[in-house]
Amino acid sequence: MQEAGRNSFEIDGILAEIGQMRYSPGGVPVLAGRIEHRSKQVEAGLSRDVELELQVVAVGDKAKLLAVARLGSPARLTGFFAAKSLRSRVPVLHIDTIEFLEGTNHGIQASNEA
Repeated sequence: MQEAGRNSFEIDGILAEIGQMRYSPGGVPVLAGRIEHRSKQVEAGLSRDVELELQVVAVGDKAKLLAVARLGSPARLTGFFAAKSLRSRVPVLHIDTIEFLEGTNHGIQASNEA
């Protein structure tokens, strides 16, 4: 078995899709969605426009919070990547922390550190 390695990620973007709430066999809420990111990054000393979409999934309290978010809301998501399923190795960001970036104090925040 492989030793645990670093797997953490943070991204700012716009909530572009929020799916329907579903529940795990154990009754835990699960909600899939998508975030769109646009930024300028420096690569090899050159400015580069970056645009991407990421599939995300929220579980438990994060799913409940994401379910009431508005589409188009700016948010900062942190979490880890895992394969979408055993058949699809496409990476999906599993959300640990959601920070809504609206308002003067960056709005509502939810994390695993409760």
